[in-house]
Amino acid sequence: MLRSIADNSGAPARRSVLAKIIREQPVGRQAELVSLLRKRGHAATQSSVSRDLRELGVAKLGDRYVLPEASNAPKNDFSTLKQFVYARQPAGTNLTVLKTRIGSAQSVAVAIDTARWPEVIGTISGDDTIFIATAGAREQRKLGDRLRAIFGI
Repeated sequence: MLRSIADNSGAPARRSVLAKIIREQPVGRQAELVSLLRKRGHAATQSSVSRDLRELGVAKLGDRYVLPEASNAPKNDFSTLKQFVYARQPAGTNLTVLKTRIGSAQSVAVAIDTARWPEVIGTISGDDTIFIATAGAREQRKLGDRLRAIFGI
């Protein structure tokens, strides 16, 4: 029986199945994931799959989705994400732009949000770009120092 799409109580089970699918076969489109989830009895839409991918920390490398390394690294461990970030640029006094490999921005942004750095107000990510908002110039400098230490940029 399919759960109602509006009913989010099945999200943990759906995410578990989604992770299993990504581990077991190459999948590169959210529409494919929706179809595969439905075949396994889970109601899914493109937007629910998008949320699930973000929650799982899934990145897109080349033409396929990949899960973060299975090690139970602490949430503040950015070592697995370092390879995806290649540039940082301040934009005014409250915004920092990070450039990532295509398909990796959401995973890096989720890691930054999850880390709850005090200088970060929030992030917005696209496919290869992250906007990081800070309260002011002082917080932006602190963020820059932190990003330089973590990513070498």
